[in-house]
Amino acid sequence: MRINRGICGKLQGGFLRRWWAAVAAGALLIIFAGVLAALFPNIMELIINREVSIREGSRSYGWWKAPPIVPRMNIYIYNVTNADEFLNNGDKPIVDELGPYVYLQKWDKTNITFNDNGTVSYNVRKRFVFSEELSSGLSEDDLVIVPNVPMLSATSQSRHAARFLRLAMASIMDILKIKPFVEVSIGQLLWGYDDPLLKLAKDVVPKEQKLPYDQFGLLYGKNGTHPDMYTVFTGTSDITKYGMMDRWNGKDSFQHWTTDQCDNILGGDGSIFPPHISKQTVLKVFDKDLCRTLPLVFKEEVATAGDVPGYRFVPPKDVFASADRISAQECYCPSGPPCAPEGTFNVSKCQYDSPVLLSFPHFYLADPALREAVVGISPPDAEKHQFFIDVQPLMGTTLRARARVQINLAVSQVRDIKQVASFPDIIFPIMWFEDGVDGLPEEVTSLLKMAVDVPPIARAGLAGAMAAAGIIVLVGALFCLARAAKRQEKLHLSNPLPPGMTKQGNINPGFQGPTK
Repeated sequence: MRINRGICGKLQGGFLRRWWAAVAAGALLIIFAGVLAALFPNIMELIINREVSIREGSRSYGWWKAPPIVPRMNIYIYNVTNADEFLNNGDKPIVDELGPYVYLQKWDKTNITFNDNGTVSYNVRKRFVFSEELSSGLSEDDLVIVPNVPMLSATSQSRHAARFLRLAMASIMDILKIKPFVEVSIGQLLWGYDDPLLKLAKDVVPKEQKLPYDQFGLLYGKNGTHPDMYTVFTGTSDITKYGMMDRWNGKDSFQHWTTDQCDNILGGDGSIFPPHISKQTVLKVFDKDLCRTLPLVFKEEVATAGDVPGYRFVPPKDVFASADRISAQECYCPSGPPCAPEGTFNVSKCQYDSPVLLSFPHFYLADPALREAVVGISPPDAEKHQFFIDVQPLMGTTLRARARVQINLAVSQVRDIKQVASFPDIIFPIMWFEDGVDGLPEEVTSLLKMAVDVPPIARAGLAGAMAAAGIIVLVGALFCLARAAKRQEKLHLSNPLPPGMTKQGNINPGFQGPTK
């Protein structure tokens, strides 16, 4: 015991004190490695939140302002091949699907203004350029026969009007030689043509009721214009609302639907979403033409260009369910029954009361009777007709998308108007389109790939290196301490006692010292 106390005393000496410091340093390195491994995801989350938020000067800001992509819109037209037989003999309408007519797009944002409440306001300009090459030789000059949308909208709206008004409408249409079907070019059908009814309305309808256009086209007013003002959250103050709509043309709701949940505009534009997405997340896409936000739910994991992993989100199967089947859908039927049929959505509220119904292409997820009422439409195929968005879950960036929507006209029979007296109640398909991108530029995918792959490697590398260094220092210091202690013990035992000293370090009282 006395020997051990001597050794411990030696360990307090200046020579060995540095090894105790090394032991402490090794232990601290190991502890710090554990803390780093635990906190690294939170650190990366803060970095990602800062980098993706919309801020002037950041790289993501430039991509947000002028997306470095070329979206494509593929358009398919349902050309009616038996219009006379349908009107005169009551035959089922026969349609021939023509397309795709391919348009390349260029998007950019203008009039960008940052607001004090963590939002940014801007206009969006989209320019469409027809690609005859990608359209496989099809031309915008191709002629098609389609329902006369302005006329059939007017007759359907007059269904509950006074009889003399319906008779007057029939006389006007007779004078103007307006028919239920028109033959127009693809370019006219999409981007606009002169319509006699619209021209008449422009002259006789009171100013406050006039339509904001004097031509008709399914995409009229969308090429090169930017009339709508969007205000979205930048994510700088609340990352959970990053890219979400705050106001549209100064409004915080659609002001069409009967509940706040259905009327809410809080959704993204489809290109960006709040980061840190899980498989349980429900994404919301705002679309003014859809007249609502479209919910999207997780379907499957996917890998996109550049091997960037993503999640595929699609609309729920009951997103366009009828109010009869799902009572929550009643909010989208403010006028009461009859509401939109199963698998369709009534957008007349934001289409100047035109009886326009949207569905997915080929009536995907809709009542089969709607497709069977028309000859020439093949059965729907999810691979070709499903709406989907592939999102990088960590960053919230859209990697690939296909927004697929079909435009239909709900035509009502009106017996007092002879031009449509034989026209049955029918949901008439006019066209469908898919709008989206196949992938992002290599520069963007490389950065996304790095953002996905590097953090786990960095976390494992840094934490592992610190832990390894700590273990090496700790073990080495303990080894050296043990070795030094052993050496001190040997030295202590091997040294002879000085003359006159006892083993306890005291002077021997019987020692007389050297004699002279």
